Amino acid sequence: MTHFKLYHSTSDLPEYWDELPVQDVFLKTPFLKALEASSPTNISTYFLGVFNSNNLVGIAIIQRVEMYLDDVFRKTSNKFFKRCGKVLISKIVKGNALIVGNLMHTGQHGMYYNTERITQDIYLNQVSEGLKELTKVIRKQFNKKIRIIAFKDYFENDTFLNSTSFFKKHNFYKAQAQPNMIFEIKNHWLSSEDYVLDFNKKYRRRYKTARKKGQNIECKALTLIDVKNLSDELYKLYENVSDNAGVNSFKLHNNHFYQLKKELQDDFKLFGYFLDHQLIGFYTLIKNNDKLETYFLGYNPKLQHKHQMYLNMLFDMAFFGIENKYSQVIFARTAMEIKSSIGAKPYQMFIHLKHTNNFIANTVLKLAVKYANPVRDWEERHPFS
Repeated sequence: MTHFKLYHSTSDLPEYWDELPVQDVFLKTPFLKALEASSPTNISTYFLGVFNSNNLVGIAIIQRVEMYLDDVFRKTSNKFFKRCGKVLISKIVKGNALIVGNLMHTGQHGMYYNTERITQDIYLNQVSEGLKELTKVIRKQFNKKIRIIAFKDYFENDTFLNSTSFFKKHNFYKAQAQPNMIFEIKNHWLSSEDYVLDFNKKYRRRYKTARKKGQNIECKALTLIDVKNLSDELYKLYENVSDNAGVNSFKLHNNHFYQLKKELQDDFKLFGYFLDHQLIGFYTLIKNNDKLETYFLGYNPKLQHKHQMYLNMLFDMAFFGIENKYSQVIFARTAMEIKSSIGAKPYQMFIHLKHTNNFIANTVLKLAVKYANPVRDWEERHPFS
């Protein structure tokens, strides 16, 4: 008989959780432990197991998100935007949201089921039942009502999008999200030099200019001890970038990078940028089987333009992927134009979501989604043509 079980902590997960044949580090216990130990203050993570008899055949990651307005809007300078946004968000999202997936990272990193042991429809129905139970638990434990439920980040060809009857039955609507920028590594790029040689004249010149401006910066992989000792500086650099996002649904815990390095070890890479022995920037990478996932970064905004730090970070991430034989570098969303200038391509993504109050039409919810996640006009660059 098929049933589900909710877990409130990674310490409660069954020992065989990691034995499922899922090729995603974001669903494995080392990452989940790090996430649990260093989640943003407004995010709580729950874990759902789907069982066929006593056999674990599927899992899901569910995040309860509390929308704190000061965190959502941070330091945006547009007062009208901030004022109207607060009214819209407070009217529609006042309360909590349940997100099936990981709000802190682009991509479908929240669901897996063994196709040989359970059908997709039965699996999704068990997830739906789990969401209902979790809604009751949160209402009883925290006296909070769940306002929004969402399944996040699916590519156009994702099999989950085929379950249209499930989403229609439960009143979910499909919304377009920002594209995921993915860098496909070509077979003939045996080294970073091969990659640079494929640039056309304009972008090869741009590459040389960026490298020249960054030539006085030392890039160094940081150890666990380094990350611990530099935690305050790393967090300040992260805040410089994060606070300028305008709209953001969370703020990292200040020990997030340390916890990831502690749990993932060599599967989590943190590279520091040093100028005159001072940390002025960093970027992070997560090894995910044959894919390299870019993660959070930070830099000193006063030095960013002078040394073209962000562009040099993108090149360094691409180089790491090429030199370590990955098939793709996942550059995630945001800054699409500059990411396309180093060879990343946009892949459209979608979310399914609904408001739990039937009196608030999905059309109104759509406005909130467009406001918080606007589809921006941008010009794709083509560095190889």
